[in-house]
Amino acid sequence: MGFDNDGNVNENSVEDIVSRYRPELSRIVPYLNWLRDNASHEVAQSYSNSELKSMPFPVYDSNLLAFVKAAQTTNLLDRNYVYVYSRNRLNSAKDELLFIQDAQIRDMDDLAGILSKYVLQGMTRGSVWAEGVRNGVLYHCIKKMDDLVRFWGQESDRPLG
Repeated sequence: MGFDNDGNVNENSVEDIVSRYRPELSRIVPYLNWLRDNASHEVAQSYSNSELKSMPFPVYDSNLLAFVKAAQTTNLLDRNYVYVYSRNRLNSAKDELLFIQDAQIRDMDDLAGILSKYVLQGMTRGSVWAEGVRNGVLYHCIKKMDDLVRFWGQESDRPLG
């Protein structure tokens, strides 16, 4: 990932994880309501022009494209997401959802790996973006990451003693 510890906290401590992820998540959390509301809906349509005998191509919902663009501007995307999948034995959307449900603050990099799979694969195979919305994985992944950062951020913001 493209995050660096600024040296003020121990690397991979809860405070470090929260401080690295909070600003990145702030760019994609605004899409949570849209992702939730469109789970199990089709957010891409196929367009073809039979008169021109053109190949059909997907036409995406503008909110989906805005979400993908926002995700691409974060440091959350990791091209090595395949290691997250092999290490955690994730083979299906059901496996992903079960992992997300049980994830803790120390699993933030793995959650980012799940997000990475959908965003990066969708750049070459457009149906993946729509699939991530439809099966709810994108919503649940981002929601879990946000919930963990909010919970642990409150813990670390409290004065000691």
